[in-house]
Amino acid sequence: MSEAVRKVIIKKVKKRHGEGHHGGSWKVAYADFVTAMMAFFLLLWLLSMVSDDKRIAMAEYFKSFSLFKESGKTFQPGSAFVITDHIKRAELKPENVAMSLRKAIRGKGAGQGGQAKAATGQGDTEGLMDQVRVDAVEGGVRIQIVDKEGSPMFQLGSAEPTEKCREILAAIAEVVKEQDTKIAIEGHTDAAPFRGDQITNWELSTNRASAARRMLETNGTDPLRVARVVGYADTDLLVKENPKDPQNRRISIILLQPKDPAPVAATVQKEVKASFQAEAPAQQAPQAKPGASEPAAGAAAAKEDTMKQSFQEKKAEMKKKKRDVMGLWD
Repeated sequence: MSEAVRKVIIKKVKKRHGEGHHGGSWKVAYADFVTAMMAFFLLLWLLSMVSDDKRIAMAEYFKSFSLFKESGKTFQPGSAFVITDHIKRAELKPENVAMSLRKAIRGKGAGQGGQAKAATGQGDTEGLMDQVRVDAVEGGVRIQIVDKEGSPMFQLGSAEPTEKCREILAAIAEVVKEQDTKIAIEGHTDAAPFRGDQITNWELSTNRASAARRMLETNGTDPLRVARVVGYADTDLLVKENPKDPQNRRISIILLQPKDPAPVAATVQKEVKASFQAEAPAQQAPQAKPGASEPAAGAAAAKEDTMKQSFQEKKAEMKKKKRDVMGLWD
């Protein structure tokens, strides 16, 4: 009897085969990740193509960048801020110039044949940099190419540069093109008297400076960037305790740091504004009353015309002064 009333219980077990399909949202997130990584590596590649001095200038620009100060500017000429202008005004530093010069010399040395290297025995970077001095002077950075015992930069008693001098000047031309500044070229000799038929140390130093200028222009330097070419003979010795030291025979190439014309331009703008304010009350002179006499009205009109003419002349003079000031170099 107990077996007849026994209930049969059936238990259903559901087997799970994974969590099922969740859609393709993960693909969107993965695509965004891949795009961000591609943009990041592209940025790294672009930064590796920029020279060190320009990278430093860009870093300084973004350090001092303010959205509130830079916002609201238009793209009209003269009103928008351009990073290249900030790079051009970046302060020249001897260590940056020396680093760029070392890279340029390494590249020039690698691209030339091995005959000159075998002849001099100093075709590597260190051998060339051993006769180059980079230091800071008033108004810019100076690069000097000096002679060494047994390794002159020019032929004896002439302005014909040696092969090593040509290689160094070609590398300096690459650095000059990167800086975008005016340059000054100076020639120097030692105190040994030059016994030539027609020339002295003055002509020799000047001719060598001019030869260096021609070499720089041959390697791509813009002739308009040359501010001056001067020969000093033996009046400015590098090794003063030994006037006949070979290092006194040298060529100096100075990268001139341009002055910021902003303070001068601001002064001119203040003067123009002050002149406008001074002349404005004269233009707003009260008109003559209907009962006034005709001679008085004529005198007032003549005076007003004279003041207007003077105002226009002063305004034109101020504008010309502003244009002249904005283009000045040191």
